[in-house]
Amino acid sequence: MHYRVQKCLTLLTRSYSKSQSLIKMSLNEAKKIAAFKAVDQWVKPNTAIGVGSGSTVVFAVERLSQRVKNEGLHVVCIPTSFQARQLIVENGLELGDLDRNPHLDCAIDGADEVDANMVLIKGGGGCMLQEKIVASCAENLIIIADYTKNSKKLGEQYKKGIPIEVTPMAYVPIKKRIENTFGGSLNLRMAVSKAGPCITDNSNFVLDWQFDEKKDYDWDSVNKELLQIPGVVETGLFVNMAKKVYFGMKDGSVKEQK
Repeated sequence: MHYRVQKCLTLLTRSYSKSQSLIKMSLNEAKKIAAFKAVDQWVKPNTAIGVGSGSTVVFAVERLSQRVKNEGLHVVCIPTSFQARQLIVENGLELGDLDRNPHLDCAIDGADEVDANMVLIKGGGGCMLQEKIVASCAENLIIIADYTKNSKKLGEQYKKGIPIEVTPMAYVPIKKRIENTFGGSLNLRMAVSKAGPCITDNSNFVLDWQFDEKKDYDWDSVNKELLQIPGVVETGLFVNMAKKVYFGMKDGSVKEQK
């Protein structure tokens, strides 16, 4: 009897592990189909493009590299982070910068969440300042994501809050001011495998704002007010910036939102 119970438990464990693996593969496949479709539709020959940060962008760079090799496509890639720069270099793509390419045809980037009004939360990887600079130089900001990033309202699926990049000396007064003005709470993002806070590519701190999900915020107004606070470098709120979003869905289709 004991043997049969043990055998059943072993089979259940294997089945659970397999299902978790399939879920992970499903998310990666969703990211991939969204990324491939966006690159195929928006990247044109002889242009400069912004290359974003995050796990979904890995697939965009993969597709871009394929097109360069297969079609002889010539594009200059402007990175939004150290990670993006490494992806560009490792895939043999042409690396550029905003000094020589101040105007971009498009920027392809990921997002942590997208609401029904095309407001984005970005910065889960701590790269929102450079991401927003590159996006602002692009004729079209194209967002690629899997279905878990698709929400009607911000905070519906992404629970880590809105990232705010701040100068280190001011993080405490900024934290208190935002909490007093808008509610919610802010936490200093701590580093992984390193003692102390997370440091951005620009040598700043990140505060993650857990806003009050019960409130209806005017995100455009909130973003402008946040940027007026001395010491706030940039926010992870991208308002009125995205041209189109591609969501890779569970069923293998790609949902387009604009």
